[in-house]
Amino acid sequence: MRTVRRLLYKDIIGSVLLVALAFLSLFFFNDFVDEIDRMSRIGAGAGKAALLAAMEIPGNFYTLFPIAVLIGAIFALARLAQSSEFTILRTGGLGPARALGLLARLAAVFAILTFVVGDYVAPEFERRGNDLRAGFAHDASQSTRGAWLKDHQTVDGQERSYSVKVGRVGGGGDLENVFIFEFDAEGRLLSRTEARKVDVDGQGVWHLQQVKRAVWNPGLPAGASPVGNVVVSEQSLDKLDWQSSLHAGVIAAAVLPAMSMSTVELYRYTRHLSAQEQSAQAHNIQFWRKALYPFACFVMVALALPFAYLHGRSGGISIKVFGGIMLGISFVLLNNVAGHLGLLKNWTPWVVAATPSLLYLGLSMAAFTWLVRYR
Repeated sequence: MRTVRRLLYKDIIGSVLLVALAFLSLFFFNDFVDEIDRMSRIGAGAGKAALLAAMEIPGNFYTLFPIAVLIGAIFALARLAQSSEFTILRTGGLGPARALGLLARLAAVFAILTFVVGDYVAPEFERRGNDLRAGFAHDASQSTRGAWLKDHQTVDGQERSYSVKVGRVGGGGDLENVFIFEFDAEGRLLSRTEARKVDVDGQGVWHLQQVKRAVWNPGLPAGASPVGNVVVSEQSLDKLDWQSSLHAGVIAAAVLPAMSMSTVELYRYTRHLSAQEQSAQAHNIQFWRKALYPFACFVMVALALPFAYLHGRSGGISIKVFGGIMLGISFVLLNNVAGHLGLLKNWTPWVVAATPSLLYLGLSMAAFTWLVRYR
């Protein structure tokens, strides 16, 4: 069995890597063309454009790898079937259940690789790419986008709500150009705090620096309405601490595009949105899609296995590979359409994310069972 496993794994891994390399080369060229167009506008050279395009490789790998697994596995298994090697393996005792088990182990390795790249490698490279792009353009504001956040607290027995605007996140992780608006339970503005730089520690304490603070009607009792003219007190402070439930992980998730967040960041951000009674449907769907995406490798391998049970006269390898490409494209399309429909119809997020994979897994198992029984 060790020899059989070595034969199957060697052929499949080699084919998958070859397909992945071909896809990544094509996407690198496209990204390079786009970046060289952008860099030429600011007087940067082709070397910087190539570096920025290289920063996109992990993200492209994460997106394309399950499709590469499908096409590579189909190519390897169809070639074994065409040369009758797989038939010999079946005659030698490689039953359907054992073949499925062998490929499931390989799919688990592919799934772990997909998870690691998608959760750790790709987000880090994307952030570094954004910083490099901003540095090349000499515009720090391009490195990360800002975000609005909400927080609720109880201060001296009174409900307080806060709207927080984060201008950008610096290279060291500090927040810059931060505005904090404080409102009472009736929605009246109580204070506005502006800070040029903010450091958030692990306990959720915001250490504000270079602070400008304006307080409306200072000393007014809670719930009382101002009489006469509104009084505004302004002050400037070097430092000010503010306790908040918005910890660093939530902030980092808020300023990142949903596609570039890790699974943990998405989970934290969706919990925060739900706690603040904000719409979290889009991020919930994205969380479940990202959490279940590595398992697409199992679906891709299961889709490829029936091709090993097709005889050589059933069609050439090129036709089978073309069929695999069409299956991969249809899976991606269905996955995207399900996400949009789930958002529009407000369907259960995990059902939206799991349905395409379960549908294609059922299709592959039905085809596999039919081929084993009747062919």
